[in-house]
Amino acid sequence: MDLRNPRPTTPCHVAALPIPGRGHINPMMCLCHSIHSISPDTIVSFIVTQEWLGFIGSDPKPSNVRFVTIPQVIPSEIGRGADSPGFYETVLRKMRAPVEELLDRLEPPVTALIADTYLVWSVEIGNVRNIPVASLWTMSASVYSVFHYFDLLVQNRHFPVNLAESGEDRVDYIPGLTSTRVADLPTCFYGKGLQVLDRALESIASLSKAQYLLLPSVYELESEVIDALRQSVSMPVYHIGPTIPYFKVEAHSRPNEDHYFDWLDKQPRGSVLYVSQGSLHSASQAQMDEIAAGLKASGARFFWVAREEALELKDKCGEMGIVVPWCDQLRVLCHASMGGFWSHCGWNSTSEAVFAGLPMLTFPIYWDQVPNSKMIVEDWKIGWKVKKGLGEETLVSREEIAGIVRRFMDLENEEGKEMRRRARELRDIYRQAVRKGGSSYNSVEAFISYVLSR
Repeated sequence: MDLRNPRPTTPCHVAALPIPGRGHINPMMCLCHSIHSISPDTIVSFIVTQEWLGFIGSDPKPSNVRFVTIPQVIPSEIGRGADSPGFYETVLRKMRAPVEELLDRLEPPVTALIADTYLVWSVEIGNVRNIPVASLWTMSASVYSVFHYFDLLVQNRHFPVNLAESGEDRVDYIPGLTSTRVADLPTCFYGKGLQVLDRALESIASLSKAQYLLLPSVYELESEVIDALRQSVSMPVYHIGPTIPYFKVEAHSRPNEDHYFDWLDKQPRGSVLYVSQGSLHSASQAQMDEIAAGLKASGARFFWVAREEALELKDKCGEMGIVVPWCDQLRVLCHASMGGFWSHCGWNSTSEAVFAGLPMLTFPIYWDQVPNSKMIVEDWKIGWKVKKGLGEETLVSREEIAGIVRRFMDLENEEGKEMRRRARELRDIYRQAVRKGGSSYNSVEAFISYVLSR
């Protein structure tokens, strides 16, 4: 290293290792965009399976990012399926060996590894090779905190969870976390979710040997949680959110082939409800039918992203909206005609809604979506809950859905006006965070500087 210049004379080479799933690959790539904007000389090798290279290989990416592949060790039917225990077990069992072999032959030698927290062996393979490991957690800082302080749940007899008996009990002892109901904890603490709890706790435990923790949160919205974690963990903690493709929106361009923008351009300002249940889990067929009937009865304009169910649902929900299998979500959310987001509350979608300045109707299904819904409605006050009952099996009727959608999309509703004002405030906080000098920009810059200094 030149002593007159603290930057190393050999290039910094970062390997990015996401879990091969949409909700993990997208935030990892968005982080790579942030790294490029701050340190364009840093080389990034983005590790994907051969199947995922086929999905995203032609997508625009920063000039310093290159895709490198491992063999298709995960059967396609598992990789495209729901975020299930079987998928994670297969990933953990079959990805390690090809990843290690790849790391050993990458040139120039890898100087840092950014790996998904759930790849528990990533810390070990980095340490064996003297490569510092940054663990990327893909959910909120608040949800990370719940797992980090899991022992407090046990000590206070809030685990094991019995929703019928203790669902309304308050958890008010986790440092930095606002008071929350037991029923608003991640779903892996009860019911079917227990199948993946051990893996979640194992991933948190593995972090004791990592060198950095990356949280996809904006400091201003989760400051108390982040500050408490910094006091509790031994490694540097960086808040790098939102890990969403905001740079595409700021480029003020949109693909010409996406004809749904022609429909959006014809709708009144703030009049359309965006509806999406995410890229993996979905509501039951009976609930989907109720949602379709409720949207039709509400009379509201809607834009529904329904994946493979798009054709079937189009015939059920009337003529006031459109149903598509997929779309460029953040660009659509930022369209002037959008007035709200019916969301499953995955962290990526939640972050995109905040960035777009939209209030939300929350319909969580699984995992961290339940505590995210609580944060949206109770802490940030930018949404209403559609599901009021406890547990995953509550069926919301078409009459209830029609009523809440009608009130939610009434732009003259006083409660709705305040909610929209608050959503615009949070939008401005999010957008300032990623600008030069903003909290997230500075945090990514500090992380890169730390890696370069090593």
